[in-house]
Amino acid sequence: MAGVLGSTVLIYLLIDHMISAPHYHGPTTDHFDGRRFHNSEPPERKGFLDAFRWQLMRKRGYWNQWTDSEPGVPPPKSVNGNDLRITFINHATVLIQTAGINILTDPIWSHRASPFSWVGPKRHRSPGLRFEDLPPIDVVFLSHNHYDHLDVGTLIRLEKEHQPRFVSALGNRALLQNHRITDAIELDWWDTTDLSDQVSVTCVPVKHFSGRSLSDMDRTLWCGFVIQAPAGNIFFAGDTAMGTHFTQIKDRFGEFRLALLPIGAYLPGWFMHPVHLSPAEAVKVHQLLRPSVSVAIHFGTFALGDDGEVDPVRDLRKALGNQSSNFWVLEHGEGRDIV
Repeated sequence: MAGVLGSTVLIYLLIDHMISAPHYHGPTTDHFDGRRFHNSEPPERKGFLDAFRWQLMRKRGYWNQWTDSEPGVPPPKSVNGNDLRITFINHATVLIQTAGINILTDPIWSHRASPFSWVGPKRHRSPGLRFEDLPPIDVVFLSHNHYDHLDVGTLIRLEKEHQPRFVSALGNRALLQNHRITDAIELDWWDTTDLSDQVSVTCVPVKHFSGRSLSDMDRTLWCGFVIQAPAGNIFFAGDTAMGTHFTQIKDRFGEFRLALLPIGAYLPGWFMHPVHLSPAEAVKVHQLLRPSVSVAIHFGTFALGDDGEVDPVRDLRKALGNQSSNFWVLEHGEGRDIV
């Protein structure tokens, strides 16, 4: 029995070592204690026992087994000047085009959000845009290292076919370099870098966590991004819970032309509330930031919480009521100009 247990532990340790992300090392800050990053305000996420309790008590919403939707119309090669166009591919993958720059957020074309091809959260819908129909990609944003946001297979393909610049939060560059992705920079919260002579991006705080295995939890930073361009300020929230960071972002940047806000993986609320926005909370963020347009992301692709496939959009529309027509829900693969 002891031999079996020992073998099991050894196998676990080997697998954990294989999939774990490199740990960040750097000076301590108000959100890094020298070993792990943390959010600016409580509560932190639930622990292992809470996760076990959730798995025992799960009441999963309904998802279609598979939706093979028609891919969207190929986007233009470039959008210039003050014009702004977005294409919602699905999940948190969005193509942002403005000022001659093509930016892709948290790209994932893989079938599973997992280190393995045979297990882990799988797609319930094909990507809304064929990879082959992407325009030349100049920049890739990576908000954090969870598998549904940092998909190595997709990133390697982007590196091979597009050679973009990869921008992430602290600690993620080492993982990219392990896969021979060298044009990568990492930023701390409130750091800014230029993407062109007209466009810059600032890494901004959000309320979430990181980890690709049990041994690397919170060893790299998570973030959102604010693009500053002639078209106006653009906010990509990545993954986040409700928090005072939204007020800080509003105070620092003022007006926004576009906000990309997550609405999925919010049930059960007692477990997901510390790390994900609910649709009703996304509406509150929309009302706080007051962008010209908000667009819903992070829904309808991977079953990561107990909310079903259509629940996020239904609850978003319920929360909006008749308040607003400028919080958009785009079809998977739909491109639209932000006017």
